[in-house]
Amino acid sequence: MREAYHEELDSISDGLVEMANLVGSAIGLATTALLDADLKLAESVISADEKVDVLQRDLENRAIAVLARQQPVATDLRVVVTSLRMSADLERCGVLAQHVAKLARMRYPRRAVPRDLRRTILEMGQLAQRLMAQAAEVVITQDVDAALQLEKDDDRMDELHRMIFQHLMDDRWQHGVETAVDVTLVGRYYERFADHAVSVAQRVVYLVTGEHAGEPTTDGPA
Repeated sequence: MREAYHEELDSISDGLVEMANLVGSAIGLATTALLDADLKLAESVISADEKVDVLQRDLENRAIAVLARQQPVATDLRVVVTSLRMSADLERCGVLAQHVAKLARMRYPRRAVPRDLRRTILEMGQLAQRLMAQAAEVVITQDVDAALQLEKDDDRMDELHRMIFQHLMDDRWQHGVETAVDVTLVGRYYERFADHAVSVAQRVVYLVTGEHAGEPTTDGPA
């Protein structure tokens, strides 16, 4: 009976890792779709988000079943409750990747990102994907030091986000209001994605230590 119980807990953790891998891949593909005006790829990212939603619902059902049947306490209870919160973070990451892909679709056949910002957006997309890969690894290893390092690595995303605004405020901006809005939104999507990846890692810190690490600011939608 006890072995089956721990298998249930392990399956919840496995579900989180699968979700993290899916949304990490999604943000990478969405970035390519955005920068290359690839409509087919954008559509694939948008439709694939349903799998993330299904995984989240399945994980929530399993977690609730464990709570009802096993009535876990102490560390096991933290595993279940923290997993529910992490799944919510990962689901939001899937939505954010979908938003990037939808912007690519909306502006097709044009590219939403002007040439002089392509390098910055590319780095933001690559960094978002890398941060999520690190978060998935932290879920597997429950390495507190690696989890705390993730927040430091996120500093680069904040720096890139600021660079976008500096570019938009430059008197030499010549791409119009519509493009300015697009770039502002997409920068926010990547910044929020990274915040959720950091949040996943910080929840692992709580799971292992019982203490809350400093949480990133997650004001506003998503």
